[in-house]
Amino acid sequence: MNTLREEIIKAVHGPVSELIAKADQFRRKYKSNQAFTCGIINAKSGQCSQDCSFCAQSGHYDTKISVYPFMDTKEIIEHALRLDKAGVTNFSIVTSGLMLTPKEMNMVVKAVDTIKVKTGCSVCASLGNLTQDMAISLKQCGLTNYHHNLETAESFFDQVCTTHAYEDDLKTIKLVQEAGLKICSGGIMGLGETWEQRIELALCLQNLNVDCIPLNFLHPVPGTPLANQSLLAPLEAVKSIALYRLINPEKDIVICGGREVSLKEYQSWVFLAGANGLMVGNYLTTKGRDIQTDLEMIKEMGLVL
Repeated sequence: MNTLREEIIKAVHGPVSELIAKADQFRRKYKSNQAFTCGIINAKSGQCSQDCSFCAQSGHYDTKISVYPFMDTKEIIEHALRLDKAGVTNFSIVTSGLMLTPKEMNMVVKAVDTIKVKTGCSVCASLGNLTQDMAISLKQCGLTNYHHNLETAESFFDQVCTTHAYEDDLKTIKLVQEAGLKICSGGIMGLGETWEQRIELALCLQNLNVDCIPLNFLHPVPGTPLANQSLLAPLEAVKSIALYRLINPEKDIVICGGREVSLKEYQSWVFLAGANGLMVGNYLTTKGRDIQTDLEMIKEMGLVL
């Protein structure tokens, strides 16, 4: 076990106040009082071929979600305009499935072109695995960031997904970086992984030199294998955020789905624990808080967008 791993394990099992204080110190040093917000659209929902045990959109489970094909480009653009008007700084197009068809990719490119012109948002996407040509097309149309979560540590991945290999996701991340796009990659806390495996994922993201780390907290979905998984306790969620800030001090860390159910009244603590970004509005298949409530919370924490 290397020294950094030993130090981090000691920190996460020590006083939570000391861990948070160190993470907050790192956030202030590298991110000052700056924060950003991210809003998404679920542009293609359900019937995914993958068996990710947490996911409402997997075609392997009966989760009663709304299922629909790729949205009309006009609808995606209108949603981006609404989020831009609400004060969101980053907008992301998200789709279910392992990989888009050429027709669907062309629709994404068209939407990104228009959104870049009509809003002040940075435009991102989460579209599954990519080929080299797909990554280059996204870069050329003006996409800023590509989102591709690893979800969990490699040593735990086969407990979460059996329909594709961890290496497939690593390959997509490398293709995105080679195309000149920024990469957002993180995972979900509370799937049943250990602290050591959370550290493993954090160190993997450090080695990959990702630009932004999205952290989610499991929101159990009826019909999935993890439907009865216990929620992560608020302080364990906060400690998880601090862990990722300590290991990746200069990177953006954005808190995404599940924060409402895991953090409850401690949601403002995500910034004290080292986060500098927040996904706002609704998520893929679950409801989020009112956007203005989150913008007010950011302001009350002394942060500016």
